[in-house]
Amino acid sequence: MLAPAIETARETRSAAPVLEARGLTLDYATERGPVRAVDAVDFTIAEGERLVLLGPSGCGKSSILKAAAGFLPPTAGTLSLRGRPINGPGPDRIVVFQEFDQLLPWKTVLDNVAFPLVVARRKKKGEAREIAADTLRRVGLERVLNSYPHTLSGGMKQRAAIARALAASPDVLLMDEPFAALDALTRLQMQRDLIDIARETGLTLLFVTHDIDEAVLIGTRLHLLSAHPGRTITTLDASAFDIRDLGTAAFETVSRKVHDTLFGRTRAAS
Repeated sequence: MLAPAIETARETRSAAPVLEARGLTLDYATERGPVRAVDAVDFTIAEGERLVLLGPSGCGKSSILKAAAGFLPPTAGTLSLRGRPINGPGPDRIVVFQEFDQLLPWKTVLDNVAFPLVVARRKKKGEAREIAADTLRRVGLERVLNSYPHTLSGGMKQRAAIARALAASPDVLLMDEPFAALDALTRLQMQRDLIDIARETGLTLLFVTHDIDEAVLIGTRLHLLSAHPGRTITTLDASAFDIRDLGTAAFETVSRKVHDTLFGRTRAAS
């Protein structure tokens, strides 16, 4: 009998979803004509959920994230935020990428985090700096408030980028393989920090990764996608796990289930 953590998660929610995709189809224009990246994908994310998109390379994970950010318009279907169609970028959705150099090099860490609050949220500079300082303390960067990005390690830069996103209080945080370029120990610490922050703040998260263990660890639900073009295979519940469960039999059972679902389906399709 399978553990409860790998049962198929129900898409029906009692509360209205924060983010919802229905029949989401995404194409890219090429010289030879449109190329389909994502085909008729459905998912929802409720308040405080962490949905992880997981699938083979080229399955459209990052394309879905770009569409949620408002950078890529749907070819068909709908993508909505709190019931409103997403028609472009906005401060209600903040993206954290895997690249370290997401900060403005001429501004201190504190001013990097405060800057979007002034521009997008229209906070006064003093108030924005107070919010930024509080958020940076929450992610363990209180010692580098007045440092410049070039003096920080890769992990600290990513932590600052996450702090900048959290300070803006987005409806949903979008993360595209944010820890992929970090060394193993720093990556594990960042995963732990993200889980802690999400639980403390009730963060709503759409997270993209190619790492199965990371997906099981970070996500409350896992949305599995087929090989190109990306289509929904299933959604699994992974809410039972946190960092203490790494390496346990239950955790490994879920990871194996995800692996077999993805790559078994991939082989059958080929």
